[in-house]
Amino acid sequence: MEERNMSNNKKAYPQARQALDQFKYEVANEIGVPLKQGYNGDLTSAQNGYVGGYMVKKMIEKAEQEMASQGTATMNSTQKAGQQF
Repeated sequence: MEERNMSNNKKAYPQARQALDQFKYEVANEIGVPLKQGYNGDLTSAQNGYVGGYMVKKMIEKAEQEMASQGTATMNSTQKAGQQF
C-alpha cells in the first residue's frame, strides 16, 4: 500500500486555520449538519462532503463578489483617468 504524503495538506496561510474552522461550523449549522468540535465519525461521508462543498461554493461566491467590485473600481478609475486627457 502506498504511503500518503501529508505535506500536500499544508495550508497556504496557516493563520487562517481558526477562521476556516469557524466558517466550517457556521456552514454546517446553516445546512443542518450536526458537526461538533472533535470527533465526527458518526457523520456520513455525504454529510461531510456537503459541508466541504458548500464551504467551497460560498468561498467562490465571495471571491467573485470581490473581483466584481474590484473590476468596477478599476473601470471607474480607468474612465476617470481617460477623462483627464
